[in-house]
Amino acid sequence: MQTIKEKINHLNQLILEGKALEGFDLYYDDEVVMQENENPATIGKESNRRREIDFFGSITEFRGAKALDVAVGENISYVKWHFDYTHKDWGVRKYTQVSAQHWKDGKIVKEQFFYGG
Repeated sequence: MQTIKEKINHLNQLILEGKALEGFDLYYDDEVVMQENENPATIGKESNRRREIDFFGSITEFRGAKALDVAVGENISYVKWHFDYTHKDWGVRKYTQVSAQHWKDGKIVKEQFFYGG
């Protein structure tokens, strides 16, 4: 059985390989709640999968991503990411983001992303 640390490291690797949706399907709970900063949350795996597809489909140029730090506690993990891409609606985006994942029964049940404007 994989530990949360092993799972988050595998998920991060999938993201870096351009396989974020595979990681999403593998590690996210059917009732997952995802939230950008303090914006309203998106509830449920299907709604969040559509949101992810829309996001990745809107990237016109991807220059890189790097997981800078990973921390794991009991049923929680944090990843500090650096992203550099161009989005069709938002333009050039180059920023650092912290993702906080809450785990239950081996799946992410809540994820919140924290980043500046």
